[in-house]
Amino acid sequence: MGHPKFARPKTQTPAHPWKAARIEEEHALKEQFGLKKVGGMREIWREKSALRRHRNQAMKLIGRVDSSEGHYAREKSDLVESMHRKGLLAEGSSIDDVLQISVEHMLARRLQSVVYYRGLAPSMRAARNMIVHGHISIGQQRMTVPGYKILRVEEESLNYSANSPYRDENHPFRVEMEQLRMTRVSDEEEEIDEVGGIRATTDSDDFVKQIKADAAEAPTVEETIPEGADE
Repeated sequence: MGHPKFARPKTQTPAHPWKAARIEEEHALKEQFGLKKVGGMREIWREKSALRRHRNQAMKLIGRVDSSEGHYAREKSDLVESMHRKGLLAEGSSIDDVLQISVEHMLARRLQSVVYYRGLAPSMRAARNMIVHGHISIGQQRMTVPGYKILRVEEESLNYSANSPYRDENHPFRVEMEQLRMTRVSDEEEEIDEVGGIRATTDSDDFVKQIKADAAEAPTVEETIPEGADE
């Protein structure tokens, strides 16, 4: 039962803690999302537990025969809207899409990940350090919890804290981040140009002629039958 003064922990630990495949997968997630080196596994377990609760709720509503109208229909709509507000589903998604959410999607909605994706930090590790040291705020509220689940409406007000030296656009860190952002944009444009060149070559007349020539030289059905097969 536990002590009545304290709530039960909502994080479920793995049933088999020493499975090599799961450990390797979680180590990869820990490095990808810049989680704590000591205790980062528990952050992953916390997200997996929350994802399991979302899926269980969705499967219960999907399995209801009379869920097309009335109380269960409102529950379906509320669940999808909640997932949309949290940034886990796109607008117009259905309850079936809840089952497609992965632990990577859950980790990507943490404040630490969003700070990195919006270009406020050069890496996931740097984003975590900036949050812990009070350099990031949502509106007027300074945030110090890297695992905070940021909502869609809060993303627009995400910025450096008012007291942070990084608030100054002329700060060397901001200048370096802008240069890094421009470098990434130019690299993406070069990749797009390369892909476009490949497509242009593929759609050219020379490619079509080559296809026709290869088709003419291809053996017929009779030629592929081995000798003596009709006997």
